[in-house]
Amino acid sequence: MSDASPQADRVVGTRWPELIVAAFLVLLSLIVIGDSLRVGIGWADDGPESGYFPFYIGVALFLSSGSVLLRQIRRWATQNGDFAEHGQLRSVMQMAVPMVIYVGFVWVLGLYVASIGLIGYFMRRHGRYGWPLTTAVSVGVPLFFFLVFERWFLVPLHKGPIEQLLGF
Repeated sequence: MSDASPQADRVVGTRWPELIVAAFLVLLSLIVIGDSLRVGIGWADDGPESGYFPFYIGVALFLSSGSVLLRQIRRWATQNGDFAEHGQLRSVMQMAVPMVIYVGFVWVLGLYVASIGLIGYFMRRHGRYGWPLTTAVSVGVPLFFFLVFERWFLVPLHKGPIEQLLGF
């Protein structure tokens, strides 16, 4: 297998990933622009209306992602380079899959408990740290942010059943 060509490891060309991401960002920018127009993009007596800054961010996102989308459509028939090889895609998935699971756990368990799990997972799996340091950091970081946001800034973040049982 050592004489395999570089094409054998090719997973996906660049055409579709660029096209899909650019189209998604164009759609997202149109949603941002539309909602900004709904809430107002003008200037009120007390300053800018709620949609003022998001509108311009949406316009910038539309222009940049739209240009990528058009450029990709224009050069569709030309050379299609490699997007990722198996090893590269595997590395991305080792980060992306736990993050997707984390988002689901945030919704069910709350931000702080889910963060303990995510930090602990990455420290043990990818950092190969021992249990004492992993436990200290994975509990300490969410605890620090809990104190900063909930107690100092008085900004409540999403909590799950464990925090509610503890009275928070």
